[in-house]
Amino acid sequence: MTEQAPDLDAPSLLDPADWERFRADAHAALDVALDFVRERPLQAVWQEIPEAVKAVDAPLPREGEALPALVEELQRDLLPYTLGNTHPRFWGWVNGSGSAGGVVAQLMMGAINANMGGRDHAPIYLERQVIRWLHQLFGMPAGASGIICTGTSTATLLGLAIARRRAAGETVRREGNRAAQGLRVYASGQAHVSVDKAVEMMGLGTDALCSVPQNDDYSMDVTALAACIEADIRSGHTPCAVVSTVGSVNSGAIDDLPAINRLCRQHGIWHHVDGAFGALCVLSEALRPRLAGIEQADSIAFDFHKWMHVGYAAGCLLVADGELHRETFQTSHAYLQGERQGMAGGSPWPNDFGIELSRGFSALAVWFQLREMGTARLGRAIHRNCLQAQRLGEAVAAEGELELLAPVPLNIVCFRYRLAALSGEALNRLNRRIVVELQCRGIAAPSSTELRGRSAIRVAITNHRTRWRDLEALVSATLALGRELLARED
Repeated sequence: MTEQAPDLDAPSLLDPADWERFRADAHAALDVALDFVRERPLQAVWQEIPEAVKAVDAPLPREGEALPALVEELQRDLLPYTLGNTHPRFWGWVNGSGSAGGVVAQLMMGAINANMGGRDHAPIYLERQVIRWLHQLFGMPAGASGIICTGTSTATLLGLAIARRRAAGETVRREGNRAAQGLRVYASGQAHVSVDKAVEMMGLGTDALCSVPQNDDYSMDVTALAACIEADIRSGHTPCAVVSTVGSVNSGAIDDLPAINRLCRQHGIWHHVDGAFGALCVLSEALRPRLAGIEQADSIAFDFHKWMHVGYAAGCLLVADGELHRETFQTSHAYLQGERQGMAGGSPWPNDFGIELSRGFSALAVWFQLREMGTARLGRAIHRNCLQAQRLGEAVAAEGELELLAPVPLNIVCFRYRLAALSGEALNRLNRRIVVELQCRGIAAPSSTELRGRSAIRVAITNHRTRWRDLEALVSATLALGRELLARED
Protein backbone atom coordinates (compact mmCIF):
# COMPACT_ATOMS: atom_id res chain seq x y z
CA MET A 1 0.00 0.00 0.00
CA THR A 2 1.45 3.34 -1.04
CA GLU A 3 1.46 5.97 1.68
CA GLN A 4 -0.37 9.14 0.70
CA ALA A 5 1.82 12.23 0.66
CA PRO A 6 0.94 14.61 3.51
CA ASP A 7 -0.55 18.03 2.83
CA LEU A 8 2.35 20.47 3.18
CA ASP A 9 0.11 23.23 4.53
CA ALA A 10 -2.12 21.20 6.84
CA PRO A 11 -2.19 21.79 10.62
CA SER A 12 0.26 19.84 12.78
CA LEU A 13 0.10 16.11 12.25
CA LEU A 14 0.91 15.51 15.93
CA ASP A 15 -1.14 18.08 17.85
CA PRO A 16 -4.63 17.04 19.03
CA ALA A 17 -7.36 17.33 16.40
CA ASP A 18 -9.78 18.25 19.19
CA TRP A 19 -8.05 20.35 21.83
CA GLU A 20 -11.01 20.47 24.20
CA ARG A 21 -11.38 16.69 24.20
CA PHE A 22 -7.66 16.33 24.77
CA ARG A 23 -7.79 18.87 27.61
CA ALA A 24 -10.46 16.81 29.38
CA ASP A 25 -8.48 13.60 28.88
CA ALA A 26 -5.29 15.26 30.13
CA HIS A 27 -7.05 16.55 33.26
CA ALA A 28 -8.30 13.02 33.91
CA ALA A 29 -4.73 11.72 33.52
CA LEU A 30 -3.47 14.32 36.00
CA ASP A 31 -6.10 13.12 38.48
CA VAL A 32 -4.80 9.57 38.06
CA ALA A 33 -1.25 10.76 38.75
CA LEU A 34 -2.20 12.73 41.85
CA ASP A 35 -4.38 9.90 43.16
CA PHE A 36 -1.41 7.58 42.75
CA VAL A 37 0.79 9.85 44.87
CA ARG A 38 -1.88 10.32 47.54
CA GLU A 39 -2.99 6.69 47.78
CA ARG A 40 0.37 4.92 47.40
CA PRO A 41 0.94 4.76 51.19
CA LEU A 42 -2.23 2.66 51.56
CA GLN A 43 -0.81 -0.14 49.38
CA ALA A 44 1.94 -2.71 49.84
CA VAL A 45 5.39 -1.18 49.57
CA TRP A 46 6.29 -3.57 46.77
CA GLN A 47 4.73 -6.58 45.14
CA GLU A 48 6.10 -9.14 42.76
CA ILE A 49 5.37 -8.46 39.10
CA PRO A 50 3.09 -11.02 37.44
CA GLU A 51 4.68 -12.99 34.63
CA ALA A 52 2.02 -11.69 32.25
CA VAL A 53 3.14 -8.13 32.94
CA LYS A 54 6.83 -9.01 32.58
CA ALA A 55 6.21 -10.76 29.27
CA VAL A 56 5.41 -7.57 27.40
CA ASP A 57 5.73 -8.37 23.71
CA ALA A 58 3.33 -6.05 21.91
CA PRO A 59 3.95 -5.29 18.24
CA LEU A 60 5.42 -1.93 17.26
CA PRO A 61 2.41 0.42 17.06
CA ARG A 62 1.48 1.34 13.50
CA GLU A 63 -1.53 3.49 14.38
CA GLY A 64 -1.99 5.59 17.48
CA GLU A 65 -4.42 5.14 20.37
CA ALA A 66 -6.49 7.53 22.44
CA LEU A 67 -4.95 8.98 25.59
CA PRO A 68 -7.50 7.38 27.99
CA ALA A 69 -6.61 3.90 26.73
CA LEU A 70 -2.92 4.50 27.41
CA VAL A 71 -3.58 5.82 30.92
CA GLU A 72 -5.85 2.86 31.66
CA GLU A 73 -3.11 0.44 30.62
CA LEU A 74 -0.60 2.18 32.88
CA GLN A 75 -3.04 2.00 35.79
CA ARG A 76 -3.45 -1.72 35.24
CA ASP A 77 0.05 -2.92 34.34
CA LEU A 78 2.54 -0.37 35.68
CA LEU A 79 1.35 1.65 38.65
CA PRO A 80 0.73 -1.36 40.94
CA TYR A 81 4.27 -2.66 40.37
CA THR A 82 6.53 0.34 40.88
CA LEU A 83 9.62 0.18 43.09
CA GLY A 84 7.76 1.89 45.90
CA ASN A 85 10.07 4.81 46.64
CA THR A 86 7.06 7.10 47.09
CA HIS A 87 5.79 4.80 49.88
CA PRO A 88 6.55 5.80 53.52
CA ARG A 89 8.15 2.40 54.24
CA PHE A 90 10.64 2.48 51.40
CA TRP A 91 14.18 2.64 52.81
CA GLY A 92 16.02 0.20 50.58
CA TRP A 93 18.22 2.60 48.66
CA VAL A 94 18.70 6.34 48.83
CA ASN A 95 15.80 7.24 46.57
CA GLY A 96 13.80 10.43 46.81
CA SER A 97 10.07 10.24 47.46
CA GLY A 98 8.96 12.96 45.08
CA SER A 99 6.23 15.45 45.94
CA ALA A 100 2.77 16.36 44.74
CA GLY A 101 4.05 19.72 43.54
CA GLY A 102 6.75 17.90 41.62
CA VAL A 103 4.05 16.38 39.42
CA VAL A 104 3.10 19.90 38.35
CA ALA A 105 6.76 20.80 37.80
CA GLN A 106 7.20 17.81 35.50
CA LEU A 107 4.06 18.83 33.63
CA MET A 108 5.44 22.34 33.06
CA MET A 109 8.80 20.93 31.98
CA GLY A 110 7.01 18.82 29.37
CA ALA A 111 5.01 21.79 28.12
CA ILE A 112 8.06 24.04 27.69
CA ASN A 113 10.29 21.23 26.37
CA ALA A 114 13.41 23.39 26.61
CA ASN A 115 16.77 22.21 25.32
CA MET A 116 19.14 23.50 27.97
CA GLY A 117 22.37 23.09 26.06
CA GLY A 118 22.52 26.77 25.28
CA ARG A 119 21.10 29.69 23.26
CA ASP A 120 19.45 32.78 24.64
CA HIS A 121 16.10 31.91 26.22
CA ALA A 122 14.54 32.44 29.63
CA PRO A 123 15.05 28.86 30.91
CA ILE A 124 18.83 29.37 30.76
CA TYR A 125 18.55 32.35 33.10
CA LEU A 126 16.35 30.38 35.50
CA GLU A 127 19.01 27.65 35.66
CA ARG A 128 21.67 30.28 36.38
CA GLN A 129 19.49 31.58 39.20
CA VAL A 130 19.34 28.07 40.69
CA ILE A 131 23.14 27.75 40.47
CA ARG A 132 23.57 31.11 42.22
CA TRP A 133 21.25 29.95 45.02
CA LEU A 134 23.41 26.85 45.42
CA HIS A 135 26.60 28.91 45.57
CA GLN A 136 24.99 30.87 48.40
CA LEU A 137 23.78 27.72 50.14
CA PHE A 138 27.21 26.04 50.10
CA GLY A 139 29.27 29.20 50.64
CA MET A 140 31.12 28.92 47.32
CA PRO A 141 33.65 31.65 46.42
CA ALA A 142 33.21 34.40 43.86
CA GLY A 143 33.86 33.04 40.38
CA ALA A 144 32.39 29.64 41.17
CA SER A 145 30.39 27.78 38.55
CA GLY A 146 28.07 24.84 38.34
CA ILE A 147 25.98 22.66 36.09
CA ILE A 148 22.84 20.61 36.57
CA CYS A 149 23.16 17.07 35.26
CA THR A 150 21.46 13.69 35.61
CA GLY A 151 23.02 12.77 38.93
CA THR A 152 26.07 12.50 41.16
CA SER A 153 27.59 9.73 39.03
CA THR A 154 27.79 12.14 36.08
CA ALA A 155 28.80 15.04 38.33
CA THR A 156 31.69 13.02 39.75
CA LEU A 157 32.93 12.18 36.26
CA LEU A 158 32.83 15.87 35.34
CA GLY A 159 34.50 16.92 38.58
CA LEU A 160 37.35 14.45 38.17
CA ALA A 161 37.80 15.51 34.55
CA ILE A 162 38.39 19.07 35.79
CA ALA A 163 40.85 17.72 38.36
CA ARG A 164 42.73 15.89 35.59
CA ARG A 165 42.80 19.10 33.52
CA ARG A 166 44.42 20.96 36.41
CA ALA A 167 46.91 18.19 37.22
CA ALA A 168 47.94 17.41 33.61
CA GLY A 169 47.67 20.88 32.09
CA GLU A 170 45.87 22.22 29.05
CA THR A 171 47.49 19.72 26.67
CA VAL A 172 45.37 16.92 28.14
CA ARG A 173 42.49 17.98 25.88
CA ARG A 174 44.66 17.37 22.83
CA GLU A 175 46.96 14.57 23.98
CA GLY A 176 44.57 12.74 26.27
CA ASN A 177 46.11 10.52 28.91
CA ARG A 178 49.54 10.74 27.27
CA ALA A 179 49.65 14.02 29.21
CA ALA A 180 48.22 12.40 32.32
CA GLN A 181 50.63 9.56 32.98
CA GLY A 182 50.95 8.52 36.60
CA LEU A 183 47.93 10.39 37.92
CA ARG A 184 46.41 9.00 41.12
CA VAL A 185 42.94 9.44 42.63
CA TYR A 186 42.19 8.64 46.29
CA ALA A 187 38.91 7.54 47.84
CA SER A 188 37.75 5.56 50.84
CA GLY A 189 36.85 1.91 50.46
CA GLN A 190 33.32 3.09 51.31
CA ALA A 191 33.20 5.39 48.27
CA HIS A 192 30.41 4.97 45.74
CA VAL A 193 31.04 2.75 42.71
CA SER A 194 30.61 5.80 40.46
CA VAL A 195 34.13 6.87 41.48
CA ASP A 196 35.54 3.65 40.04
CA LYS A 197 33.50 4.14 36.90
CA ALA A 198 34.65 7.74 36.47
CA VAL A 199 38.32 6.76 36.73
CA GLU A 200 37.74 3.97 34.23
CA MET A 201 35.87 6.18 31.76
CA MET A 202 38.60 8.83 31.84
CA GLY A 203 41.01 6.15 30.70
CA LEU A 204 43.13 6.28 33.84
CA GLY A 205 42.08 2.76 34.83
CA THR A 206 41.12 1.58 38.29
CA ASP A 207 44.79 0.88 39.05
CA ALA A 208 45.03 4.67 39.34
CA LEU A 209 42.44 4.63 42.15
CA CYS A 210 43.87 4.21 45.63
CA SER A 211 41.42 2.69 48.13
CA VAL A 212 42.12 4.39 51.46
CA PRO A 213 41.44 2.48 54.71
CA GLN A 214 38.54 3.53 56.96
CA ASN A 215 38.22 4.33 60.63
CA ASP A 216 36.00 2.31 62.96
CA ASP A 217 33.09 4.61 62.08
CA TYR A 218 33.62 3.92 58.33
CA SER A 219 34.93 7.42 57.59
CA MET A 220 38.16 7.83 55.63
CA ASP A 221 41.36 7.45 57.68
CA VAL A 222 43.09 10.74 56.87
CA THR A 223 46.39 9.58 58.39
CA ALA A 224 46.32 6.61 56.02
CA LEU A 225 45.39 8.98 53.16
CA ALA A 226 48.46 11.11 53.88
CA ALA A 227 50.64 8.01 53.89
CA CYS A 228 49.20 6.87 50.53
CA ILE A 229 49.86 10.27 48.97
CA GLU A 230 53.43 10.46 50.25
CA ALA A 231 54.19 6.92 49.08
CA ASP A 232 52.87 7.73 45.60
CA ILE A 233 54.94 10.90 45.38
CA ARG A 234 58.07 8.93 46.32
CA SER A 235 57.19 6.41 43.60
CA GLY A 236 56.95 9.12 40.95
CA HIS A 237 53.17 9.26 40.72
CA THR A 238 51.20 12.53 40.58
CA PRO A 239 48.35 12.85 43.10
CA CYS A 240 45.39 14.24 41.14
CA ALA A 241 42.28 14.21 43.34
CA VAL A 242 40.87 13.08 46.65
CA VAL A 243 37.21 12.05 46.62
CA SER A 244 35.69 12.46 50.06
CA THR A 245 32.24 11.26 50.99
CA VAL A 246 29.48 13.09 52.81
CA GLY A 247 27.02 10.32 53.62
CA SER A 248 28.60 7.02 52.55
CA VAL A 249 26.33 4.60 50.74
CA ASN A 250 26.62 1.82 53.35
CA SER A 251 26.41 3.65 56.66
CA GLY A 252 26.05 7.40 56.05
CA ALA A 253 29.56 8.14 57.30
CA ILE A 254 31.00 11.64 56.78
CA ASP A 255 34.68 12.04 55.99
CA ASP A 256 36.78 14.64 57.83
CA LEU A 257 36.46 17.48 55.32
CA PRO A 258 38.64 20.07 57.12
CA ALA A 259 41.52 17.60 57.49
CA ILE A 260 41.22 16.52 53.86
CA ASN A 261 41.13 20.17 52.76
CA ARG A 262 44.38 20.84 54.61
CA LEU A 263 46.07 17.80 53.11
CA CYS A 264 44.92 18.67 49.60
CA ARG A 265 46.14 22.26 49.90
CA GLN A 266 49.49 21.03 51.21
CA HIS A 267 50.06 18.87 48.13
CA GLY A 268 48.11 20.88 45.53
CA ILE A 269 45.51 18.12 45.08
CA TRP A 270 41.92 18.62 43.91
CA HIS A 271 39.31 17.88 46.61
CA HIS A 272 36.06 16.52 45.19
CA VAL A 273 33.17 15.91 47.59
CA ASP A 274 30.70 13.14 46.78
CA GLY A 275 27.67 14.43 48.65
CA ALA A 276 25.05 12.50 46.68
CA PHE A 277 22.50 12.79 49.46
CA GLY A 278 24.45 14.02 52.50
CA ALA A 279 25.49 17.37 51.02
CA LEU A 280 21.91 18.58 51.25
CA CYS A 281 22.22 18.53 55.04
CA VAL A 282 23.25 22.16 54.45
CA LEU A 283 19.51 22.84 54.17
CA SER A 284 19.12 22.00 57.87
CA GLU A 285 20.26 24.48 60.50
CA ALA A 286 20.78 21.60 62.94
CA LEU A 287 22.84 19.44 60.56
CA ARG A 288 24.85 22.05 58.66
CA PRO A 289 27.74 22.14 61.21
CA ARG A 290 28.50 18.48 60.40
CA LEU A 291 29.50 19.58 56.90
CA ALA A 292 32.07 22.15 58.04
CA GLY A 293 34.75 22.47 55.39
CA ILE A 294 32.58 21.60 52.41
CA GLU A 295 32.69 25.26 51.34
CA GLN A 296 36.47 24.92 50.79
CA ALA A 297 36.24 21.94 48.46
CA ASP A 298 37.21 22.32 44.80
CA SER A 299 34.06 20.57 43.58
CA ILE A 300 30.87 19.23 45.13
CA ALA A 301 28.56 16.66 43.56
CA PHE A 302 25.06 15.92 44.86
CA ASP A 303 21.55 14.93 43.82
CA PHE A 304 18.32 16.89 43.93
CA HIS A 305 16.30 13.71 43.31
CA LYS A 306 17.31 12.22 46.66
CA TRP A 307 16.84 14.28 49.82
CA MET A 308 15.26 17.24 48.03
CA HIS A 309 12.67 14.97 46.38
CA VAL A 310 12.90 16.55 42.94
CA GLY A 311 11.65 14.23 40.19
CA TYR A 312 14.22 12.00 38.52
CA ALA A 313 16.78 12.69 37.22
CA ALA A 314 18.46 15.82 38.61
CA GLY A 315 21.92 16.19 40.08
CA CYS A 316 24.49 18.97 40.29
CA LEU A 317 28.18 19.76 40.15
CA LEU A 318 29.48 22.94 41.81
CA VAL A 319 33.05 24.05 41.06
CA ALA A 320 35.03 26.66 42.98
CA ASP A 321 37.17 27.65 39.97
CA GLY A 322 34.60 28.51 37.32
CA GLU A 323 37.19 29.48 34.73
CA LEU A 324 38.98 26.13 34.98
CA HIS A 325 35.59 24.43 34.76
CA ARG A 326 34.84 26.25 31.49
CA GLU A 327 38.31 25.63 30.07
CA THR A 328 37.88 21.89 30.63
CA PHE A 329 34.77 21.57 28.46
CA GLN A 330 34.30 24.62 26.22
CA THR A 331 34.36 23.99 22.48
CA SER A 332 34.57 26.32 19.47
CA HIS A 333 32.79 24.53 16.62
CA ALA A 334 31.17 26.85 14.09
CA TYR A 335 27.58 25.83 14.81
CA LEU A 336 28.11 26.54 18.52
CA GLN A 337 29.50 30.06 18.10
CA GLY A 338 27.82 32.70 20.22
CA GLU A 339 26.67 36.13 19.09
CA ARG A 340 26.23 39.45 20.85
CA GLN A 341 22.52 39.49 19.99
CA GLY A 342 19.77 37.14 18.87
CA MET A 343 19.15 33.53 19.84
CA ALA A 344 22.88 32.75 19.80
CA GLY A 345 23.53 35.34 22.53
CA GLY A 346 23.97 34.79 26.24
CA SER A 347 27.16 32.71 26.21
CA PRO A 348 28.89 30.98 27.91
CA TRP A 349 26.22 28.29 27.76
CA PRO A 350 25.73 25.16 29.85
CA ASN A 351 27.33 23.02 27.14
CA ASP A 352 30.56 24.94 27.87
CA PHE A 353 30.59 23.38 31.36
CA GLY A 354 29.76 19.75 30.58
CA ILE A 355 29.52 17.09 27.88
CA GLU A 356 25.85 17.30 26.90
CA LEU A 357 24.63 19.51 24.07
CA SER A 358 21.03 18.39 24.57
CA ARG A 359 19.86 18.73 28.16
CA GLY A 360 16.45 18.66 29.78
CA PHE A 361 14.99 21.46 31.88
CA SER A 362 15.62 19.78 35.26
CA ALA A 363 16.47 23.21 36.66
CA LEU A 364 12.76 24.06 36.54
CA ALA A 365 11.93 21.16 38.87
CA VAL A 366 14.65 22.30 41.27
CA TRP A 367 13.48 25.92 41.09
CA PHE A 368 9.89 24.79 41.64
CA GLN A 369 10.78 22.70 44.70
CA LEU A 370 12.84 25.47 46.29
CA ARG A 371 10.18 28.09 45.62
CA GLU A 372 7.26 25.93 46.76
CA MET A 373 8.89 24.40 49.86
CA GLY A 374 11.63 26.84 50.85
CA THR A 375 14.97 25.78 52.31
CA ALA A 376 13.70 25.83 55.90
CA ARG A 377 10.92 23.32 55.25
CA LEU A 378 13.17 21.05 53.22
CA GLY A 379 15.79 21.23 55.95
CA ARG A 380 13.32 20.26 58.64
CA ALA A 381 12.28 17.20 56.64
CA ILE A 382 15.92 16.14 56.32
CA HIS A 383 16.53 16.70 60.03
CA ARG A 384 13.45 14.65 60.91
CA ASN A 385 14.79 11.70 58.89
CA CYS A 386 18.06 11.86 60.85
CA LEU A 387 16.21 11.99 64.17
CA GLN A 388 14.12 9.01 63.06
CA ALA A 389 17.32 7.12 62.23
CA GLN A 390 18.82 7.92 65.63
CA ARG A 391 15.71 6.70 67.39
CA LEU A 392 15.65 3.53 65.29
CA GLY A 393 19.28 2.91 66.22
CA GLU A 394 18.39 3.29 69.88
CA ALA A 395 15.44 0.91 69.51
CA VAL A 396 17.67 -1.69 67.84
CA ALA A 397 20.35 -1.34 70.54
CA ALA A 398 17.73 -1.85 73.24
CA GLU A 399 16.37 -5.05 71.68
CA GLY A 400 18.17 -8.24 72.70
CA GLU A 401 17.48 -10.06 69.44
CA LEU A 402 18.83 -7.24 67.28
CA GLU A 403 22.35 -5.88 66.86
CA LEU A 404 23.44 -2.47 65.59
CA LEU A 405 26.33 -2.93 63.14
CA ALA A 406 27.46 0.66 62.57
CA PRO A 407 27.15 4.11 64.11
CA VAL A 408 24.24 6.26 62.93
CA PRO A 409 25.82 9.59 61.90
CA LEU A 410 22.97 10.66 59.59
CA ASN A 411 20.05 8.70 58.24
CA ILE A 412 21.26 5.14 57.64
CA VAL A 413 20.79 2.36 60.19
CA CYS A 414 22.56 -0.98 59.67
CA PHE A 415 21.53 -3.79 61.98
CA ARG A 416 20.81 -7.51 62.02
CA TYR A 417 18.74 -10.14 63.71
CA ARG A 418 20.95 -12.30 65.89
CA LEU A 419 20.83 -15.46 67.93
CA ALA A 420 23.57 -16.71 70.22
CA ALA A 421 23.43 -20.19 68.70
CA LEU A 422 23.83 -18.85 65.18
CA SER A 423 26.93 -17.29 63.67
CA GLY A 424 28.92 -16.78 60.50
CA GLU A 425 27.35 -17.47 57.14
CA ALA A 426 24.19 -18.98 58.66
CA LEU A 427 23.48 -15.67 60.39
CA ASN A 428 24.26 -13.78 57.19
CA ARG A 429 21.83 -15.95 55.20
CA LEU A 430 19.11 -15.43 57.80
CA ASN A 431 19.37 -11.65 57.64
CA ARG A 432 19.44 -11.55 53.85
CA ARG A 433 16.32 -13.71 53.89
CA ILE A 434 14.59 -11.38 56.35
CA VAL A 435 15.14 -8.50 53.92
CA VAL A 436 13.67 -10.51 51.04
CA GLU A 437 10.63 -11.50 53.11
CA LEU A 438 10.02 -7.91 54.23
CA GLN A 439 10.03 -6.85 50.59
CA CYS A 440 8.02 -9.73 49.12
CA ARG A 441 5.33 -9.52 51.79
CA GLY A 442 4.96 -5.80 51.10
CA ILE A 443 5.71 -4.91 54.73
CA ALA A 444 8.72 -2.65 54.20
CA ALA A 445 11.61 -2.15 51.81
CA PRO A 446 15.02 -2.08 53.45
CA SER A 447 18.01 -3.45 51.52
CA SER A 448 20.95 -5.70 52.33
CA THR A 449 24.59 -4.70 52.58
CA GLU A 450 27.75 -6.13 54.08
CA LEU A 451 29.90 -4.53 56.76
CA ARG A 452 33.17 -6.28 57.63
CA GLY A 453 31.83 -9.62 56.56
CA ARG A 454 28.49 -9.29 58.34
CA SER A 455 25.24 -9.10 56.37
CA ALA A 456 23.20 -6.12 57.48
CA ILE A 457 19.61 -4.98 57.15
CA ARG A 458 20.16 -1.48 55.81
CA VAL A 459 17.53 1.19 56.41
CA ALA A 460 18.23 4.43 54.51
CA ILE A 461 15.66 7.02 55.58
CA THR A 462 15.41 9.70 52.90
CA ASN A 463 11.63 9.62 52.89
CA HIS A 464 9.57 12.63 53.92
CA ARG A 465 6.48 10.43 54.32
CA THR A 466 8.05 8.08 56.90
CA ARG A 467 6.56 8.25 60.39
CA TRP A 468 7.90 6.70 63.58
CA ARG A 469 5.09 4.13 63.56
CA ASP A 470 6.42 2.87 60.19
CA LEU A 471 9.82 2.21 61.74
CA GLU A 472 8.21 0.57 64.77
CA ALA A 473 6.42 -1.74 62.35
CA LEU A 474 9.78 -2.59 60.75
CA VAL A 475 11.30 -3.58 64.09
CA SER A 476 8.30 -5.71 65.00
CA ALA A 477 8.24 -7.42 61.61
CA THR A 478 12.00 -8.09 61.70
CA LEU A 479 11.69 -9.80 65.07
CA ALA A 480 8.69 -11.86 63.96
CA LEU A 481 10.36 -12.91 60.71
CA GLY A 482 13.59 -13.86 62.45
CA ARG A 483 11.71 -16.15 64.80
CA GLU A 484 9.54 -17.55 62.01
CA LEU A 485 12.45 -18.34 59.70
CA LEU A 486 14.41 -19.99 62.50
CA ALA A 487 11.38 -22.08 63.47
CA ARG A 488 11.12 -23.35 59.90
CA GLU A 489 14.66 -24.68 60.06
CA ASP A 490 14.10 -26.58 63.34
